[in-house]
Amino acid sequence: MHSAARFSVGLTGGIGCGKSTVADLFAARGASIIDTDLLAHALTAPDGAAMPAIRAAFGADFILPNGAMDRARMRERVFTDPAEKQRLEAIVHPLIGIEVQKAAAAADGAYLLFVVPLLVESGKWRERVTRILVIDCPEEMQIERVVRRNGLDPAQVRAIMAAQVARPTRLAAADDVIINDGDAAALLPQVDNLHRQYCLMAAVASEQ
Repeated sequence: MHSAARFSVGLTGGIGCGKSTVADLFAARGASIIDTDLLAHALTAPDGAAMPAIRAAFGADFILPNGAMDRARMRERVFTDPAEKQRLEAIVHPLIGIEVQKAAAAADGAYLLFVVPLLVESGKWRERVTRILVIDCPEEMQIERVVRRNGLDPAQVRAIMAAQVARPTRLAAADDVIINDGDAAALLPQVDNLHRQYCLMAAVASEQ
């Protein structure tokens, strides 16, 4: 995923913790952002590279009229059936891996920042990144944000959270933590401090 000389950060956090918000702040400061969720969306968009295999595996019922994957319907299917989840991941994950490698090779920022929602769950990213950065907030705030953003029922959000690794486990995997509890004045200094550290670490890594 990266050479020993290429410093990289894996950014993760539970649903609704504000991963994209924080990633945007790092991007504004010169990091190269590679968001696996955005890559997955592109792969399952109309004419996306994953769509022929998804259609073959799941059928036309899971394809929207515009040719994209029906994300809401697929979400219901995979959250109630682990085997179906594995079937979808077997299609999408290898393609995401290819796109991640392409993006990393083309990146020219101060360092690489991979946004990976299920970084801790995957078990594969620990050796791929130099450091793990966890974005954290209270669980009730996660639920509130996702209900407001996605229009989901709170029970649905709790089910998604239950399918993710527990908050203490995620925090235990972290090299660095940013608290994103809605206080912008407190968020920015955390990003600035870590960005400075990452730039220094990246400079040292590039000399090795």
